[in-house]
Amino acid sequence: MSTPAETKNPTPAAPEPERVSPVRKVLAGIGVQNSSLIITLIVLLILMSSLNANFFRTANLLLIGSAVTIVGLLALVQTLVIILGALDISVGSMAGLASVISAMAFQATGSSGLGLLAAVGVGLLCGLINGCIIIFGRVNPVVATLATLATYKGVAQVVSDGKAQGYTGADDLFIFLAKGTVLGLPTLVWVFLIVAAILHFLLKYTDIGRNIYAIGGNDTAARLAGININRYIIGVYALVGVVAAIAGLLITARTGSGQPTSGSEGLELQAVTGAALGGTMLKGGKGSIVSTVLAVFILGVLDNGMSGLGINQFWQNVAHGVLLVVAVVLQQLRSGERRVGLPA
Repeated sequence: MSTPAETKNPTPAAPEPERVSPVRKVLAGIGVQNSSLIITLIVLLILMSSLNANFFRTANLLLIGSAVTIVGLLALVQTLVIILGALDISVGSMAGLASVISAMAFQATGSSGLGLLAAVGVGLLCGLINGCIIIFGRVNPVVATLATLATYKGVAQVVSDGKAQGYTGADDLFIFLAKGTVLGLPTLVWVFLIVAAILHFLLKYTDIGRNIYAIGGNDTAARLAGININRYIIGVYALVGVVAAIAGLLITARTGSGQPTSGSEGLELQAVTGAALGGTMLKGGKGSIVSTVLAVFILGVLDNGMSGLGINQFWQNVAHGVLLVVAVVLQQLRSGERRVGLPA
């Protein structure tokens, strides 16, 4: 028989756990930012296919993948450096210089391997120079890389006399990079996906990645926590230089010669646009490689669709600029920060 106390105060039943629908679980796993980018990409694909009957042909889809590779590589490392709380405006010039050096080294030695190593070495050196200027010169990253943008571009023009250098169109390695396929996908796409996978793993699953987010989120707190910020800045900029050199190699492979400027002009803006459109906060501390990959394919589909419709290429530049403005405005609105020039 129960006691009076038990009768008056029965033990409350444990609340049933809230049931979460499978759809909500999937969306939570993907994330709001990635979900919105996927929806945008799907809508854009449907729109372009309705306007162009040839859009969904396999050859055209593979063309889109190959076309976004070079910009995509630069957008990936731009994402990394922006998360760190900085910026690199010189990525296009580094790619152009690496392209020239790779072709000239190949022409001088007849070895595509030496051409590859020479390009990567130059990219690494350029990245280290950027990092050292920022750290030891105490220069703002935007100003520092704006200066090196002009410097590296000028060096590429000086060593090449402003002309395309070498001919790599008959070399097996360069042909494989430009036109080869693996499991049905172009080699160019594989290079992009492999670099994306490496950077995604670095950011999400290593202490290095966590420290990069910490520095971009609050550099003072990161320094007090014992993180060597200078070492990370130099390391990230060196990595940017290496990946920019890989992009330069792909420019050489696709064009068959070293291109001092024509293959790399304007890549800086496109790289920043890809990173910002993917939700990378320009103030640092937040961003995702997966989101940048989705944003890069959105830009690729947009450019391909506009070209297929016969729209002047200059309007593609306008579209990129508008997308960058929209991405930055949305970031500012989401942050809740006081807008410049307006009362709080």
